Amino acid sequence: MEKLLNEILKEYNIEKNKLVDSTILKLMDNAKVNELSQSITDLKSQILQIFNMNKDKEEFKEAQISIPNANVKKEYQFCFDSSLFPKIQINNIKNLDLVGLQFDAEKACISGIPTNANQIDIEIEFFSKEDNNFEMDIKKIPFIVNADPKDLWMNKPSPTDSRFPKEENVTFSSSFIDKKIVVASKRGRSHAHEGTFRDDDFLVKFLPDDWNVVAVADGAGSAKFARAGSKFVTENIVESFNSETFLQSLSSEVLSYFDVQSTDDIKIKNKTFIVNSLYKNIKQLHEALNQFAISEEINLKDLHTTLIFCLVKKFEFGYVILSFGVGDCPINVISKDETDVKLLNILDVGEFSGGTRFITMSEIFSRPDMADRFGINCFPDFSKLILMTDGIYDPKFVVESKLENLESWKDFLRDLDGENEENKKVDFLEDSNIEVQLSDWMDFWSKGNHDDRTLAVIY
Repeated sequence: MEKLLNEILKEYNIEKNKLVDSTILKLMDNAKVNELSQSITDLKSQILQIFNMNKDKEEFKEAQISIPNANVKKEYQFCFDSSLFPKIQINNIKNLDLVGLQFDAEKACISGIPTNANQIDIEIEFFSKEDNNFEMDIKKIPFIVNADPKDLWMNKPSPTDSRFPKEENVTFSSSFIDKKIVVASKRGRSHAHEGTFRDDDFLVKFLPDDWNVVAVADGAGSAKFARAGSKFVTENIVESFNSETFLQSLSSEVLSYFDVQSTDDIKIKNKTFIVNSLYKNIKQLHEALNQFAISEEINLKDLHTTLIFCLVKKFEFGYVILSFGVGDCPINVISKDETDVKLLNILDVGEFSGGTRFITMSEIFSRPDMADRFGINCFPDFSKLILMTDGIYDPKFVVESKLENLESWKDFLRDLDGENEENKKVDFLEDSNIEVQLSDWMDFWSKGNHDDRTLAVIY
């Protein structure tokens, strides 16, 4: 009270003296003055409360609140830390609807799946919890929704009036020996973005004497007419086996080769016959490629392509797989109980860019490793026989060593079974729609891997 009276006297320039002092002493017990003093104290308290309330709001407005960027088509959630501003209540956030997100005021969380890429200013409506009038204020914060990288890639059709036109996406499924086969071949994003052709190709054929064959080729991206090369080699090599006489003699040699009573000398002769028979077809394919290039008046190197194939037949003692490969496309067999995996061909991956070899190269026929390109294998049974181009191999296995790593294959099989970001599954049991499933699965995103993709699975 006395302090208040002195403050008032000072404010009005009333000097202190004995009279003033005695007056102050009398007023100390004055009921009216006491009442007014209390009112002044209450008013000061209210003013201070209003000040602090607005100070809290200004601090919130000026605070640097970092809200993480969202990504289109991916689940998003961000919750404000209410402990940082305990007296502030966020009522609503405007403009979130522009990107397909919502705000939960009770949880103070932004959530949802963004529908489109954008850079916006979100407007945070807030008030002080101590404000009985709930007076709203606005805080603006920049907010970014990143585009889905896949949406940045264009999908231009390939020109139908060009030489050697080819479908952009092809699928196939059928029986294969006493199993089934599904194949999908898709134009890569890099080709789709530029409106150029798919360079991969494949062919499956049912042959005499209960043999089946599947061939896969990956045309070189640097070769002008690689699409024609891959188509030519798959068709030519598959058709070259379409001879009952040839296949019956092959079956006879295979029977002898895997006969436990055959001597080592007999087995060597059997193996030599089988490899030489396949080699002859490969050699004829190379010569046919030369003739094709001449007839089309193009350079042979413009047809550069890899090639892998499997000739498969079921015998009483097991499944025989005769294989061949040139280039960087693998052939793998996974055991029936999925506890073992085997790579059936050597890969020309090289230690530098351009290390891949092609069936169009004459040098492969004079190299000492030519015989190693042929495989003669027998399995009592198998879960899956898989052929793929590097459009699958590079993103899913990365390095050659993982092609013989069981855990890497288990990861790959789980991926096929739907354990992936897109939740795309290839159902090998309920397989009525398996061509579409495999084709959809092959749309997976892998940064930097946008090549054509071809995958053949015998299961």
